Amino acid sequence: MVWKMATFNVNGVRARLAAVLEWLQDNRPDVLCLQEIKCRTEEFPADAFQSAGYAAHVRGQKSFHGVAILARRPSTKVLNSFDDGDNDEEARLIATRLDGVWVVNSYVPQGRDPDHPAFQIKLEYFARIHRWLNNRFDPSTPLVWTGDLNVAPAPLDVYDPKRLAGQVGFHPAEHAALADTMAWGFTDLFRKHHPQDKQFTFWDYRLPKSFQRNLGWRIDHIMVTEPLARASIECAVDMDPRGRDKPSDHTPVWATFELPGL
Repeated sequence: MVWKMATFNVNGVRARLAAVLEWLQDNRPDVLCLQEIKCRTEEFPADAFQSAGYAAHVRGQKSFHGVAILARRPSTKVLNSFDDGDNDEEARLIATRLDGVWVVNSYVPQGRDPDHPAFQIKLEYFARIHRWLNNRFDPSTPLVWTGDLNVAPAPLDVYDPKRLAGQVGFHPAEHAALADTMAWGFTDLFRKHHPQDKQFTFWDYRLPKSFQRNLGWRIDHIMVTEPLARASIECAVDMDPRGRDKPSDHTPVWATFELPGL
C-alpha cells in the first residue's frame, strides 16, 4: 500500500488552522509533521484535527517553537526529548513509531548569526541528534527524519548562493554538521527524486515579494534511511499554501512510499 507523509512549518498552528485542515482534506497524508506550532501542548487544537480524522501527538511551548505529529493511526509510544541530561526546555523534537516507521520530527534552531552564541547551539543540536540516533536506533530500520532543519545543503537550495554564502542557513559549518548527521544513514529524499531541481520551501516575509520573485531557500527536508529510500515513490514540494492569503513563510514537503503490510 502507498504510505504518504509530509512536513510543514506552519508558523503558528492556531493562526493557520483552517489552511492546515484544508491541506489535510485535499491531500490525506497518513502522517503530517508540524513545526513552530507556537502554543502550549494543552492549547493545541487537537479536537479539530480529531474531527478531521487525525490523532495529535504534541510537544508545545508558550509562544515559541513547538512540534506535533498528526497521524491517521495513532501511536502509543512517543519520545519528546533527547534524554541525554542536557537542557531540553525548548520544544523542538518529537518522535513516534507509525505504521512500522519511526517518524522523527525536529525544528532545528535557526542560529541567528555565525558570531552569535546561538550558532554554536545550532551546531551542537545536530551533534545531539546524531548521538541520539546512535543510541536509540539503527540505520537499517525504516526511519524518517523530517522538519525544518534550517539548513540549505547546497548551492541549488538557495536563490543566490554567491551572495548568501556564509550566512546562517548556508554556512560551511552548518553544511558540515548536517552532513555528519546525514552520514548516520540518511538520504535526502527530495534530491533523490529531483537531483537538479531548484525548488524552495521557505520564502522570508522580510524580503519584499520574496515568494513572487522566488527568492527562497530549501530548508525543510525529508531524510530517510535506506529501507525507505528504496521504498520511496516520490518526494515533492506543494507551493500552493505559500501563495494563499496570510500564509506561513514555509510550504509543505511530502513523500510517498510503497510499504508492505498497510
